[in-house]
Amino acid sequence: MKILVIEDDRMTGSYIAEGLREEGHSVDLIDDGTDGLIQATVGSYDLMIVDRMLPGLDGVSIVKTLRGAKNRVPILLLTALGGVDDRIEGLNSGGDDYLVKPFAFGELSARVAALGRRPQMSDEPTFLRIRDLEINLLTRKVTRAGQVIDLLPREFALLEQLTRRKGRILTRTMLLEAVWDIHFDPQTNVVETHISRLRAKVDKPFDSELIHTVRGSGYRINAE
Repeated sequence: MKILVIEDDRMTGSYIAEGLREEGHSVDLIDDGTDGLIQATVGSYDLMIVDRMLPGLDGVSIVKTLRGAKNRVPILLLTALGGVDDRIEGLNSGGDDYLVKPFAFGELSARVAALGRRPQMSDEPTFLRIRDLEINLLTRKVTRAGQVIDLLPREFALLEQLTRRKGRILTRTMLLEAVWDIHFDPQTNVVETHISRLRAKVDKPFDSELIHTVRGSGYRINAE
């Protein structure tokens, strides 16, 4: 899933983002409430994790603003305020779940998975298809020509990025940022290695290739 995390505590934010990326999710991390709301309105997210106490704009205000704009993305609120009244206010504002700090990442992960399984009442796709390749973004099941393809989390994230932008060239730098959260060129061949593994699973056993190298530019999946 593509997840937006709005958390001003750097240690907590990094802890959440790193853990979710290890599970194969694409994560954007914002540390300011106002900037987070802007990002939420311009980006297409499957889920949001929002701290309640934030600089600029608090988490409850963010949720109320998004719900007022008919944005139905699932939102998990994080807070150090664990009182019953605090939880009621958070949920009544439009939040879908509420997790009190400190928390174990395992519980956060389980709540994220549960929210991801809920039927979505928005236009954001939860199912991608290119020719005979089908990707369920909620169950993370991938099939081609009816055959199930087992992918590791990073392989799935890489395939999701390519498929969401079918026909477009994604550069090595773009993939490093989206899948590995690397915002500089570390002279690594991790993209090439994972593309090779992905091709071995998605293309090699079948009659036609979906993943193509654009020499000197990057990679893309062709819809035709």
